[in-house]
Formats: sequence, C-alpha cells, structure tokens
Amino acid sequence: MRYLPHTESEINEMLKVVGAKSIDGLFASIPPGLRFAGSLKLPKAMSEPELMKHLNGLAAKNKTNAISFLGAGAYRHLVPAAVGTIVSRSEFITPYTPYQPEISQGTLQTVFEYQTMIARIFEMDVANASHYDGATSTAEAALLALKVTKRKKILVADSVHPEYKNTIHTIISPSGYEMVEVKHDERGLVNRSHLNDLCNNEAAGLIVGYPNFFGAIDELQDMADVIHKAGGLFITSTPEPMSLGLIEAPGILGVDIVAAEGQAFGCGVNFGGPYLGIFAVKDKYLRQMPGRIVGETVDTQGKRGYVLTFATREQHIRREKATSNICSNEALCATTACVYLALLGKEGLKKLAELNFAKTEYAKEKIKTHGLKIKFTGATFNEFVVELNHNASEVIAKLSKENIFAGVDLGRWYPELKNCLLVCVTEENSKEEIDKLVSKLC
Repeated sequence: MRYLPHTESEINEMLKVVGAKSIDGLFASIPPGLRFAGSLKLPKAMSEPELMKHLNGLAAKNKTNAISFLGAGAYRHLVPAAVGTIVSRSEFITPYTPYQPEISQGTLQTVFEYQTMIARIFEMDVANASHYDGATSTAEAALLALKVTKRKKILVADSVHPEYKNTIHTIISPSGYEMVEVKHDERGLVNRSHLNDLCNNEAAGLIVGYPNFFGAIDELQDMADVIHKAGGLFITSTPEPMSLGLIEAPGILGVDIVAAEGQAFGCGVNFGGPYLGIFAVKDKYLRQMPGRIVGETVDTQGKRGYVLTFATREQHIRREKATSNICSNEALCATTACVYLALLGKEGLKKLAELNFAKTEYAKEKIKTHGLKIKFTGATFNEFVVELNHNASEVIAKLSKENIFAGVDLGRWYPELKNCLLVCVTEENSKEEIDKLVSKLC
C-alpha cells in the first residue's frame, strides 16, 4: 500500500478541529529543550525506481553467507518452503480476531489444532493461543502464580534467559511483587542448597529454564517436590522447544505451568520477531489462564464447530476481572507453528531433535579434544558453554572479521563468565562449519 500524505487543506482542517494553529502547536506540551531543533538531514527525494535501486544497494551490503553459531533464544532451523506458501494464503494471513464464530471457523480450527499440538508436546492439559513471545509468556506465568497463591515473591533460577528475567521484573514489580534469583551450581544447573534455603511459605512459585540459558537440561521432579511442599507453583521456561522432541515433557515431571518461545517451530529468526509465546497449564489453573482458549463444540444441527471458550482479557471482560494485559495474540505465528509441526509430525520432531543433539555433541567433543574446556558438565541441547583462554568478546570480534558468528558473550549478563562463549549448533550447521569454528577457537 502506497503512502499518501495529507494535503495542506486537510492538515488545516484537522488543526482547526483540534484547536491548534500549526503542527508545532500540537507539541506545545513538550518542553522546548526536549524538542529537536532544525531540520532533519535527509537527502533529496527520489523517484520510485531510484529509491528501489538505492534500497537494493543497501541490502547487498548484508552478510548473507556467514557461518553462524548464535542462539540465546533465537534459533536457526530449516523451514520447509511449504510452510511459507501455506501461511501466506489470504485466508490465513488476513483474518482478524475471531469474535464471530459463524464467520471464523477456519481461524478457530487452526488455533484449536495449534493448542492441541502444544498440549501434547509439553504433556499439559490445556494451552492457549497465544502470547507475544517467550519472555512475556514467562512473565505471565509468574503473575499467575503470584495471583493464585496470593503471595508476593517469585523465585527465578539465574540460569533462566536474562531477557526473560528482565521482562518478569518489569511486569511484576509495579504491583509490589518481588523476584528473587536462585543461583546455579558448577554444573550450570539450579543450586539445590540455595533453592532449599529460599523455598518457604513466602514463595509463590519457582521458574527454571528447561533447557536453561546455558543449554543445560536440569532434573525437574525433585524441584517440583520442593516448591510444592512450600505451597508454590512450579514453572518451566523453554527458549528452545525443539528440545521437547528428545527430552521428557515437563507436564509429566510435576510442572504446573509451561512457558516457552515458539520461534523455532517454523517462524524463522527474522531479526528478532515477531515471535510466538507458548503457554500451557494443568486443568486446575484453566480459569486463571491469560489470553484466549479455543474450544470444540457442536452447533444447533449437531455439526462440529469451534468457539472462543475462554478469553480472560480486558477486551472481553471487565478490566478488573482480566487475568493479564495481553491485547492481541500471535495468531499468524501460531498458525505457522501449527503448519510446521503438522508437516514435521511426531517422528519428524523426534528425528530433528536427535540430529540437533548429535551435531552439538560432535562440536563439544571436537572442542575438548583441541584443549578447550566445556564450562558446565551434564546433558545439553543445542547450546553449550565454552571456556576460552581470552575474553569472549575479543574472540567474537576477531572471528566476525572472518565471517564467523562464533556465539554469544556470556559476560554481558554474567560478569564471572566473561571468558565464556555460548555456542549454538543446529541442523543448519554442517560438519565443515563446526570443524572450522573449532580450528579458529583453538
């Protein structure tokens, strides 16, 4: 759609209606010292062909052939061409909120199928559709636990994604809630001694990464027992849901609420968004669950149909009764995940997870045989931490000049790990790429 600016007469008409003498008058409430003075230094206007040529020239400067081992919540996976073709159909890409089920059966059924897949993958009773991303879904899980238990404190493992932790703090702190971090141990897992010290009748719940930010896979059942004994809820946060094709589902390990990032399910990295927040709970928390839930029913003629069964948000019910401040769901991203998972199938998800695990283990072994240390012991999925002989940021900068994105500097969030590099390996990385990375690191 082309941008059509307002004419002078239209602008003057609008200013007259609002009672302003000029465009500048609309910003009179902003102190002069905070306003930009002068004119923007913009080049002269271009014709459409000139502009397209200019933009194509800028795009050509992007590095599109770099070898990447970046992860940390955004994962490169092969997305079959069929996914983009299917979700680009007009009936998928254009539907609005399905307020009227009579004309929204296609959208509602797609969401229902998505919910079913997520519930099965995580072994939970019910899933919604959906949250903005993994960070906000994790924060909403914290809010649910705080509201249900009527307590003021939520425990969060310090190995949960740092940006997720920041989001949790941002969302819960204005309401007077407190976030307390649980330290990790030498294995990169939750420090059980510190957890036991913090678990008491003040804790509304415990949030742990599964896998965590270091790629480590923790045991869940014993932590579930500890927080449940204290009267709190157990929550997992999963940045990389591809792992569920291989590791045990949290729903059978005592987890009450599941939060996850669904980007890996066909959505692509996309420079950071839009992403897909996954959220699922056990039955007893259904009515406290934020967002939308589509249910299956029958119409007056006995035919199967779909409706918004629950929509506990402020657009549907009185604001004071709303369970969250979510305004819209990531319907197209949820549809994309639904199509991707349907094409992959149960066995496909398992085989893909096994391939990711195998490639990661190969990389870890190669790194160890070349004299570098894997920082945390134990099982990991996709990601692992390498302890370098130099500052990680320096190594990253050096390898980037050779068109290799070596990983993520953990010193950015964990000062004690400034020499540690978070490396991610997926099915997109070839053996040759892994060998090249190892040779450069060592």
